[in-house]
Amino acid sequence: MSITAAPPIRIEPSAPRLIKHGIVSWLCATDHKRIGLLYMSTAFFFFILAGLLSLVMRTQLAQPNGTFVDAHVYNQVFTLHGTAMIFLFVAPFGFGLANYLIPLQIGGPDMIFPRLNAVSYWFFLFGGITVFSGLAAQGGGASAGWFAYAPLSGIQISSGAGQDLWLIGLLMTSVSSIMTGINFITTTLLYRAPGMTMWRLPIFTWEMLATSLMILMAFPPLATCFILLLVDRRMGGHIYDPTMGGSAILYQHLFWFFGHPEVYIMILPYFGVITEVITTFSGKPTFGYFGLVLSSWAIATLSMSVWAHHMFTTGAVTNPFFAGMSFLIGVATGIKFWNWIGTMWQGAIRLTTPMLFALGFLFNFLFGGVTGMMVASPPIDFHAEDSYFLVSHFHYVLGGGSMFAIFAAIYFWFPKVFGVMLSEKLGKISFWLMFVGFNATFFPMIFLGMWGMPRRVYTYPNFPGWGDLNFIASAGAAVMSLAVIIFLVNVYVSSLRHVGKMADNPWDGYSLEWATSSPPPEHNFEWLPPIRSFRPAFDMRHPELASQAKDYEKRAMRKFKEGKIT
Repeated sequence: MSITAAPPIRIEPSAPRLIKHGIVSWLCATDHKRIGLLYMSTAFFFFILAGLLSLVMRTQLAQPNGTFVDAHVYNQVFTLHGTAMIFLFVAPFGFGLANYLIPLQIGGPDMIFPRLNAVSYWFFLFGGITVFSGLAAQGGGASAGWFAYAPLSGIQISSGAGQDLWLIGLLMTSVSSIMTGINFITTTLLYRAPGMTMWRLPIFTWEMLATSLMILMAFPPLATCFILLLVDRRMGGHIYDPTMGGSAILYQHLFWFFGHPEVYIMILPYFGVITEVITTFSGKPTFGYFGLVLSSWAIATLSMSVWAHHMFTTGAVTNPFFAGMSFLIGVATGIKFWNWIGTMWQGAIRLTTPMLFALGFLFNFLFGGVTGMMVASPPIDFHAEDSYFLVSHFHYVLGGGSMFAIFAAIYFWFPKVFGVMLSEKLGKISFWLMFVGFNATFFPMIFLGMWGMPRRVYTYPNFPGWGDLNFIASAGAAVMSLAVIIFLVNVYVSSLRHVGKMADNPWDGYSLEWATSSPPPEHNFEWLPPIRSFRPAFDMRHPELASQAKDYEKRAMRKFKEGKIT
């Protein structure tokens, strides 16, 4: 049966809601679209805050023997910068994006637990506020690093209330993440529209399903880790105190059992973003749909067995096993690169702003992944440990990876959310400034690490080359700041436009969210198109091409075997 033979499904309106206006409507919101916007805007606020803190660090490190801030202030800035980026920006922005998109992509009217969804946002918001409220406490904010290793985070060294508030705030965000993960899983499994089988889900929704299961595995150990640390700090416990029979290594096991799945919690949603963007702007169906899905589940599974590669130098773990698992997870990630390249191969590529950010993601993340495979080898890790080489690797993965994907997502879905296109000219200027600034900041750190500069230091001596490379890195950070400013100007100027009715699908996107209006109505759809493949919006616009999605991969593999494509 052709796709045109099945009639669209009319969505019957449910009972009318009590209508609230103004700020009250946002404070009481349970609509997944508003919760998603609250998540994303709050996470972006923490991103701006983290960026300002990074400028303080780069100003301090721009020259040898810097005196812009002292050691205690620098440690607070360093701790809160890492905390904001990891716990309050990268992962929560993905949660916000998923809040907005998952019901739209599966044809549902809302999240299955809308009130739980609202509660999870408020836990996240007040958790972030609690983390930063420590700055007002006597002795200042948390200063033991975003990892808060024991005994550095113990009461004997970090005696102020700022560290306690940091722990309490992150416990609140952990509860928020667990509630969000439960909601995503249940909604995806039970709220799909007729015809939306599991093997027709968009790749972004698949990535969020895998991410949600990792959340349920990773965040309870983190909460346990922080609760035990609070017991040590305020209740006289000695769980992490080796002098009293405790174990500081136990803290590392609990923290990194969360920490390495967390790396993939911060990147898997953006693998989905990149897949959606590359597919749309290559003008082809996703190459290797099944491979992309299975590689995501391979990553989610293997991510639970690689945590101790952060502990190679402790002497307390079996290095060969965790090195092998780390190499194996790189294979699953490489499959995704193969599929992204296959999707672009011989496609009608449009170099729009979202596509440029996606290509920037590919370049940066590949570099971060290669350096990650290097430090997954214990002999190399012993030399790179606690050096700026690891700072570069980590930022290429989460800055050059997740951050670039976040901007690709904003430019890609902004017209769907607000009914207005962002300026392509300003967007491309912002991309090139960010791409150049990012690489100018973090590429020199590879050489700083190889030349022996340790990380987590607030000043350094005037050794040959250190000052020059740090100055380049600080200049690059300033260029990235300019790129973010231009982006904010773009959002402000574009939001003031009054261009009348915009096309509901300006990019000719594939997945189901492009089949409704821009912005979507309260319950997402007035009519649902027939869902007969994993690209229903494209099928609706081009019914004559609907059958191509089914046999595209077979035809591509046949051409590959015949040597017509490589």
